[in-house]
Amino acid sequence: QVQLVESGEGLVQPGGSLRLSCAATGTFFSIYTMGWYRQAPGKQRELVATIAETGSTSYADSVKGRFTISRDNAKNTVYLQMNSLKSEDTAVHYCYAQVTRAGGLPVIKYAYWGQGTQVTVSS
Repeated sequence: QVQLVESGEGLVQPGGSLRLSCAATGTFFSIYTMGWYRQAPGKQRELVATIAETGSTSYADSVKGRFTISRDNAKNTVYLQMNSLKSEDTAVHYCYAQVTRAGGLPVIKYAYWGQGTQVTVSS
């Protein structure tokens, strides 16, 4: 079983910064794409940023230039550095990972989610 353990939740003022971490634990073979999604009250869950196993990244337009996603493959951990935070960034942030349980072909990827971590931006 795979678990994604998130940390870094908090309350910050507008313009502040926060760093989220998510570590994959348990039994798996490889980790492919990792990422962060978020869900604000009354809204659908939306993509924030993803990072492939190659290091290639993608971002939602709303966070480009402010957020940076990175990963440490040796620690099976993905990070989200959030700068210049705005009130509209307030949401529960969820970590996401695609993992394989065995090597060989075909490559079968399984999706896992973290439990969610609250980010609140308020003065």
